[in-house]
Amino acid sequence: MNPSKQPTGMLSAALLALLCSACGSTVMPSITGRKWVSPIVSVPGGGQFRTTIYYGPWQCSAQLMSYCQNKCAGEGHVLQGCMWLADVKLDFVGTVLQTGSRFGMTHCCCNYSTLSTAQTAAQRQRWENIRDGFREQWARRFGQWPTDAQGNNWPAHHLRDLHHGGNPTDWENLLPMPQDIHGKLNALYNQCYANNPPWSTVGIDYPYGE
Repeated sequence: MNPSKQPTGMLSAALLALLCSACGSTVMPSITGRKWVSPIVSVPGGGQFRTTIYYGPWQCSAQLMSYCQNKCAGEGHVLQGCMWLADVKLDFVGTVLQTGSRFGMTHCCCNYSTLSTAQTAAQRQRWENIRDGFREQWARRFGQWPTDAQGNNWPAHHLRDLHHGGNPTDWENLLPMPQDIHGKLNALYNQCYANNPPWSTVGIDYPYGE
């Protein structure tokens, strides 16, 4: 990741501006090694891009840990752990320009207050009310919503979980996630919020060689 840029959501201006960047961390081998590659998408006015998402989770790099510390402090909270959930890479080819952007998508485990079961369910219903339309909009920008081998849609993961106040409909807080990884994140989030390793310690800069 470019040191002048902060980690952000997948559809942010940083992604669409195609600013070159990279960041990384230590691999958690039990559930890593997955990536999704989009179809080629044509850009109005000329050019094409392709999105690649590498899935962790990994420990946060020193840069991402610092970002989360500042984010939590800026909201009046204390950082308890940092999870780097995915690395998003966008390659663009135009008539006179070839470039790309790359950045980490993190979950900062600040000491957020939690919602009640009923409040969390209400927030989840807000997501379910817009889920199909969201996937359609996402597909128009990225070529498709990821599916498994049987054609089933991947679940959408809320980076800041709903139980800890995550926005259920914010593009910056949503990421398509393979079902097997998504199903294991609740337990890992609990570790992170409890300030338990490995999420409480800094990892290396790059989790893979591509």
